[in-house]
This record gives sequence, structure tokens and C-alpha cells, in this order.
Amino acid sequence: MRSNLPPLRALQAFEAFGRLGSVTAAARALGVTPGAISQQIKLLEAQMDIPLIVKDGRRAAVAPKAQAYHAVLTAGFEKLWQAQVLLAQQTSDHDIYVSGLPTLLLKWLQPRLHKFETRFGPASIRLEATHGEPEPEFLDHMFRLTYGAVSQEFPHARALYQDACFPVCSPEFLKAHPQALDPACLPDLPWVDIDWGPAYSSVPRWGTWLAAQGLPKPAQRAASVHSLSSSAIEAVAAGQGIALAQMSFASADLALGRLIRLSQASIAMPEPYYICWGPGVMENDTHRNFLNWVLSEAPG
Repeated sequence: MRSNLPPLRALQAFEAFGRLGSVTAAARALGVTPGAISQQIKLLEAQMDIPLIVKDGRRAAVAPKAQAYHAVLTAGFEKLWQAQVLLAQQTSDHDIYVSGLPTLLLKWLQPRLHKFETRFGPASIRLEATHGEPEPEFLDHMFRLTYGAVSQEFPHARALYQDACFPVCSPEFLKAHPQALDPACLPDLPWVDIDWGPAYSSVPRWGTWLAAQGLPKPAQRAASVHSLSSSAIEAVAAGQGIALAQMSFASADLALGRLIRLSQASIAMPEPYYICWGPGVMENDTHRNFLNWVLSEAPG
């Protein structure tokens, strides 16, 4: 195996293929033809002297021995993307730059931003929704809204709130399954799962809530599994089944009647959500106002 670094285009093609699951999707994301993606992956295989993809019939996937390599490449491209975002953020004219977990931005922060502008006047705010945590030095000009112990990696962090979870469904689902109001029937009903991935294995899921109530595991597989809580909420609002929802993410839909809470019994998230920032952020009055406002919006 050669020790020199392979061409960036070949690495990018392989990373996009593995992340998106197909040559066609990778080509679409990179703005090239599927043939170009296949050619770049073949060039990379030739240089690395190892098969990087395997085929099962008409379907192709990352080869088992190349999965760790692909994971490192994905992390590397994420760092390159973060560096580009940092540079763009430093040269932009936005007053406030916030990176955050997607559902935390969509369901908790964004619906409240009008209150900040009402209190402090118009502000140009850029929201960057991503699961990838920025490098700590990137926070010198931005805020990060995140969850759990990862917050301790940043220069400054303050806890916002610790959420509670409970089962919800749509009005249409409840009409079709009125037995959902009886906790003993819940394990037998269709459900929607939320899986944040192995890094968040302690986050409660539907089976966790059932066990806490002394109920058996779900009797059937999940109708769908979502990596984003907001996506799962939309699936539930569309009538797909029951899900374990967080209060801060479901409150607006509960108030609008899109969701119905099925039980007053709840279980706590094991860790709080946090707002994080770097030392340079507090040199700006608008940033200080934003931080104090976010902390004041956190439920007590």
C-alpha cells in the first residue's frame, strides 16, 4: 500500500457514496455523473490496493474492512466543512451565529426568536443545524446548542434545561385506536422510534418508558426509525403511530392539537441541554444579550 495521500476527489467520491448509500445519490450531491463517481472509487481502490465496496446483487455498499476507513474520512470532511463554515461566519455580516442540534434549533430555539427581536430589536441570526460538534476553537465567534457531556469540551457552557419524555400520538390515530388511552394496551400499538445513534445510548426510547411503567416491550417492530426527533414528531402527527416525545420539542404541536399526550407519566432525559460559547463571544453586546436571553427562555 502506498503511503502518499490519495486524490481528494477520489476520497470525496468514496465518502459521499458511503454516506448517501448509492453512486447515484453521491453523484447528485457532488454535481457529477454516476460514472465519474464509479471511476474515482476504482482509482482509490487501485491506489489503496483493497476493495472498498461490495455488491449484493444490484446493491452496492462499503466493504466491511473499509467501514472504519470511511468513518474516519467522513469525520475528516466534516472538519473541512466546519473550517469553511468558520471562515464564512467570521467574514459574514450576521449579528449572531448559532450552531445546534437540528431538532433543538427547529423545535425549541426557532419558535422563540421573535421574542429576542421584540426585546432587543432586529438582528441577523444564522442557524446552522448539525449533529457534528464544532471544534472548541470554532466557538470564538459563535454559540453551540448541544446535549450532555460533550458540552464540557467547549470553553464555556451553561445548562439550559433537562427535558422530560412521554407518549404522544395524533388525534386521527387516537380516533382509530381509542385503546391508546389505556396504558396496558400501548405495547401492542404501532409506534415510531427515535434513535440518535450509539453516542447517545442512554437517551430513553419507547421501550424505556414502557419498562418504567411496568409494561412489556413493544409487541411489534417500529413502523419507522428516525435519527431526528423532529422527523419522528412529523411521522406521529401524520398518524403513523405512538412515539416517546420530549416536552420541549412537542409542546408547540400539543398546543396546536397536532399531537395528543397519552399519559401524564414521564421519564427524564439523563442529561441537560446546553448552550456553549468561546471567550471571544462575550466581547460583543449583541452576543451577551443573546446569551442572557436564551438562558432566560430555558424552562425552570
